[in-house]
Amino acid sequence: GECFPCPEEGCPMMGHYADRFPDKLKRVNQKYFLHTAADPPFATWRQKVFIKLSGIKKTKGDINLVFHDTEGNRKEYEIASGDLTQDEIYTKFLDVEINPKNTKHIEFLWNKAAFTLLWARLGVERVIIIHGEDGHR
Repeated sequence: GECFPCPEEGCPMMGHYADRFPDKLKRVNQKYFLHTAADPPFATWRQKVFIKLSGIKKTKGDINLVFHDTEGNRKEYEIASGDLTQDEIYTKFLDVEINPKNTKHIEFLWNKAAFTLLWARLGVERVIIIHGEDGHR
């Protein structure tokens, strides 16, 4: 996460487009890391997510985002779990299997950890997602 978002010249790529980053190719013992999905086509897109909650002051549970694409695929990612407060901003790096260019919408889910008789509600005040390849929101 220290190299996120990508530098102005873009994220260094391996393979076909590696020639776009000649300075990086000159390094000796260069390390490369790949983030892959479990299923074909194995591609993921690095994204940094910021979520600010609204609603009750404090509760226990977890918050997830579900990414939906234009072809009907969906992938769910946990953002935070445990004590949740509306004053905190939750930040997480995700390797999302849904191409940002094909994202139709993103769904916010909150699951309570304990049953309560109170009609506690928790929502999202703001979600910001920064895409790794170009730094766009």
